Amino acid sequence: MSDREKNEIVGGMLYLVATPIGNLADLSERAVKVLSEVDFIAAEDTRNSRRLLSALGIGKEMLSYHDHNRRERGEEIARRLKTGESCALITDAGTPGISDPGEDMVALCAAEDIPVTLIPGPCAAINALVLSGLPTERFVFEGFLSAKASERRAALDELKGEKRTVIFHEAPHKLRAALADMCEAFGEDRRIALCRELTKLNEEIIRTTLGGACELYAEREPRGEFVLVVEGAKDAKEEKFFVCMTEREHVGHYISLGMSKNDAIKAAARDRGVHKSEIYKFMIEE
Repeated sequence: MSDREKNEIVGGMLYLVATPIGNLADLSERAVKVLSEVDFIAAEDTRNSRRLLSALGIGKEMLSYHDHNRRERGEEIARRLKTGESCALITDAGTPGISDPGEDMVALCAAEDIPVTLIPGPCAAINALVLSGLPTERFVFEGFLSAKASERRAALDELKGEKRTVIFHEAPHKLRAALADMCEAFGEDRRIALCRELTKLNEEIIRTTLGGACELYAEREPRGEFVLVVEGAKDAKEEKFFVCMTEREHVGHYISLGMSKNDAIKAAARDRGVHKSEIYKFMIEE
């Protein structure tokens, strides 16, 4: 066994430190050690990160590193790393490098032969995928869709044949437009899990269809940042999986996948091309 201290902070190293996405207790002991002992910290929003460090009793030099200064600040961080200083890079929440400028910093370090390591921890996309009730064996992460309708629709059109589970991040003020465009591209019966407030006291996972999600948020005001986990496209032969099922069995299939009874009835009706009242009738009669 090496004589070096376990988890010793090494000069000249960039440490990517995953931070909580909602619950402070998710910060690892190793992450606290790194944040306490590196020479300086680069943060996406120093005001937000200072609150985290204050809660931990950590006082440390901080530099801002975000979308608008990533080039010049990245070069500054790289120069300091080359002189032997150690740096921790943190994002507002979750794992640096996923849908944030940390990706560029890692690429710069790779090009400059600067060592980088990751202190693992929370990642909203993976949390949501695991909680979605949808297939997890194969998936694709798409991050944030464009705020421009034409670009968003073009991106979704490219994905409509994607068979892997698809993960998106979405802001509350864009949720309704994104869901409407997904319905248009993927069809109303495609399953979706809408995950919000992950790891927080009011964590909510809504498992429904795209049509059901559009109906729900036509009446409910979207709040909080969302992770959307969408079912992949099915093969043509899979689309008629219900041919040997009774209406009750068809509804039961969707309920077993995590849908509410009402959403399951709507999904079964869409599959069969009938009004939902027809499915209600069978549910009452049997």
